Amino acid sequence: MNDTLNTPLEIISPQQEMLEVIGTRVHNLKNLSVCIPRNKLVVITGLSGSGKSSLAFDTIYAEGQRRYIETFSSYARQFLGEMERPDVDKITGLSPVISIEQKTVNKNPRSTVGTITEIYDFLRLLFARTADAFSYVSGEKMVRYSDDQILKLILESFDSKKILLLAPVVSGRKGHYRELFEQIKRQGFLRVRLDGEIKDLTANVRLQADRYKTHDIEIVIDRLEVNESSKLRISESLQLAMKHGKGTVMVFDSGTEEVRHFSRHLMCPSSGISYDEPAPNLFSFNSPYGACPKCNGLGHILQIDVSKIIPNSGKSIKQGGIIPLGEYRNSAIFRHIDAIADRHGFSLADPIKDIPEDALNMILYGTDEVLKVKNDVNSQATSYSVSFEGVVNFMARQEEESGSASISKWAQEYMNETVCPKCHGSRLKKESLFFKIDGKNIAELSQMDLLELQEWFKDIELRLSTKQNIIASEVLKEIRSRLQFLLDVGLTYLTINRSARSLSGGEAQRIRLATQIGSQLVGVLYILDEPSIGLHQRDNVRLIAALRNLRDIGNSVIVVEHDKEMILSADYVLDIGPLAGIHGGRIVAEGSPEEIRNAGSLTSDYINGKKAIPIPTIHRKGNGKSIILKGAKGHNLNDVTVEFPLGKFICVTGVSGSGKSSLINETLYPILSKTFYRSEKKPLPYRSIEGLGNIDKVIEIDQSPIGRTTRSNPSTYTGVFSDIRTLFSVLPEARIRGYKPGRFSFNVKGGRCETCQGAGLRTIEMNFLPDVYVNCETCNGKRYNRETLEVRYKGKSISDVLSMTIDQGVEFFENQPSILGRIKSMQSVGLGYITLGQASTTLSGGEAQRVKLATELAKKETGNTFYILDEPTTGLHFEDIRILLEVLNRLVDNGNTVLVIEHNMDIIKVADHIIDIGPEGGKGGGNVLCTGTPQEIIRNKVSYTATYLKKELETKSNHLA
Repeated sequence: MNDTLNTPLEIISPQQEMLEVIGTRVHNLKNLSVCIPRNKLVVITGLSGSGKSSLAFDTIYAEGQRRYIETFSSYARQFLGEMERPDVDKITGLSPVISIEQKTVNKNPRSTVGTITEIYDFLRLLFARTADAFSYVSGEKMVRYSDDQILKLILESFDSKKILLLAPVVSGRKGHYRELFEQIKRQGFLRVRLDGEIKDLTANVRLQADRYKTHDIEIVIDRLEVNESSKLRISESLQLAMKHGKGTVMVFDSGTEEVRHFSRHLMCPSSGISYDEPAPNLFSFNSPYGACPKCNGLGHILQIDVSKIIPNSGKSIKQGGIIPLGEYRNSAIFRHIDAIADRHGFSLADPIKDIPEDALNMILYGTDEVLKVKNDVNSQATSYSVSFEGVVNFMARQEEESGSASISKWAQEYMNETVCPKCHGSRLKKESLFFKIDGKNIAELSQMDLLELQEWFKDIELRLSTKQNIIASEVLKEIRSRLQFLLDVGLTYLTINRSARSLSGGEAQRIRLATQIGSQLVGVLYILDEPSIGLHQRDNVRLIAALRNLRDIGNSVIVVEHDKEMILSADYVLDIGPLAGIHGGRIVAEGSPEEIRNAGSLTSDYINGKKAIPIPTIHRKGNGKSIILKGAKGHNLNDVTVEFPLGKFICVTGVSGSGKSSLINETLYPILSKTFYRSEKKPLPYRSIEGLGNIDKVIEIDQSPIGRTTRSNPSTYTGVFSDIRTLFSVLPEARIRGYKPGRFSFNVKGGRCETCQGAGLRTIEMNFLPDVYVNCETCNGKRYNRETLEVRYKGKSISDVLSMTIDQGVEFFENQPSILGRIKSMQSVGLGYITLGQASTTLSGGEAQRVKLATELAKKETGNTFYILDEPTTGLHFEDIRILLEVLNRLVDNGNTVLVIEHNMDIIKVADHIIDIGPEGGKGGGNVLCTGTPQEIIRNKVSYTATYLKKELETKSNHLA
């Protein structure tokens, strides 16, 4: 049985057309055995928590990864540690496995769509080899000459004229340059040109420049008259000038006093500025050679916000009106401000708004004027003179130079992130932006959306020279193919300078999918986790075509998915169930999509229409009040005005990249959050907002993890664990032993197992692979020491309670109202199958969102709350969506407003009010196309959502008929 597992690489015969998994018991899988066809598109579906990911990722992918590591030498493996085998009897027919999940979005601010897909790397190469350079001073095209060309130009342009050959050694720098002049004299040169004036380097006079001014210094290499007989002399002097001028020479016409510049390097013929030879790193914002020096290639900087320093100009400086300084005390900075007050005739007790503007500017930004500061030492009045740095400059310096994390953090509280004023967000230094192809620099191309960029590259050869075409042909081929792969998976609206950390899980996954298609690997097993997340129905067709392309070139593709279209497009479908958690883990149906339709499972009932989420016959009228957001114009929004009617179930729809998140997550929510919670997050630009008094709080429920460590779990997040610990502490056994609630916490010393410090797991670091967790050998995963586990309620220890599912917990705590309420709220959102102590790191995005929803449900409601949910159907089966809708409708029925951003037609069709944004993604979007009930929306002829919604409503009405 173990022979297969012990063999690091398995030889798969051409006849072996099946991937066989025999007897897997990972998580909730019930000794499951399955044969999955190879080189096919296979969809694994089923309820959330039924065991889909346990089979695809924790069994098949984990075994593939373990076998890969076994191919390493024993020396390499000692740094990796041993990977635990999945609990499975046998797996055969397993190809090399690549997993494309949602969770691994790169949070590095330097990572962009272009760097992930390597498009930007090829663009850098293209610009380094084929771009034309232009002067940032004159805008002229830069030129470079060979020595022979320079000689020829001098002979032609200055024939019969007296000239000076100059070698530039200093350009636009401060200093006295005494040593430089001495060095030039020792090299045998008699004259220099200092700031346009010829100076003699005589033996008895030491020349020096004004050290506080910027200077241009050239060595006078030769003085001569240009004619045919002086050609050899000019050539020799030219070589000498090139040597001292590092490839650049200046020719001074003694008659007209005009100067011409010549260089072996790229040089502006008018101003004489030169660029280094372009290399790919000149266009990299991650390299010191290309990054903007002001923002270090980030495109944004932190700037002091005066409104945070002086939030209330009605207060005086003495009362603490300048927040970072606090109230008046006897310190140097207040003595300096006193001196400014004396000079400008105001008092520190005056309101800040009454202080003269020039005096306030002096306090904030400092002055070079010398201030006379009074100082009392031992009751004796003294004074001293000093210049004042200013509050703003002092804080900016502390943030940059302090070296202390706490001081930097303090200064950053008074700062805002703003676009870098030097590079204007392009991330690159000035020189890099003056290399252009067909009039565009690399930053301008990076700001185009992918569809626009593809169009620009379409006939680029016609706009390039023959030489440029020869150099660029292979690079253009690579760029075009990578762009096409991204467009194929529906990412037309992204730009290549889009930061990776701003991508949703679905977007990041589709980018990695496009990268894999581009790699053209063959014989690989790809496992994907819901690639349709965040994708409009219109783009689903493209995604399915991309997956089929991956299959057709000779790969096996397994997709964990709930999308109906994806299921029906598969070659083979596995339906795992019948329910979730301990009630799942079995194959309830398998076969072709047609066979699944007639299988009689919960999934098949929803696919063939036997079960459906009912369409409401009457839509809520709301409470008659609304919030009106006017003039939203952040990102691609086109100065839109949107009304959000309150007391309704609102759905914001539109194709991917149309502006939904810009409108809701980055404009509306920050405004509401700032109003109710004084949030620091700045909304995108907007003109005004009305109706904020019609709600009393806002709650955003997103899919970010509820915790980042194995210590966080649903019971700690919802707060029910505190009540459970209190219950255990009042039990007779606990009282006899003197145990307090802290004894039952796994996060503090006393009751926890000290070997694993209450984690229940030990972490094995895998260096360049993700960490692996194994059960603690002392407590065997129970988290607590023996004494703590001896205290029992209804025969169960605190560890047993954490191992209970939510459904079991509801029965177990039926007589404990404070505990029951919170656990029941988790059950009501369809999480009955997860355990109370399940590590938050193992929860999917959809499960984490529902834990947050349950936490809000358990709180006392005001009936006037505005809830915002971004794609709550992620990871949810049709049946789970039905349960979720029950919960959301309950919130709206209680008088609250629920707003969801969604692509799923099962949610859109039951909304009271739809706001559709589009029509396209990126620059083609940003407009409100239509608003109203689903029945009103489907009349719109421009909206893609309307087209698919109409089909959905017609299909459902046919089923109901």
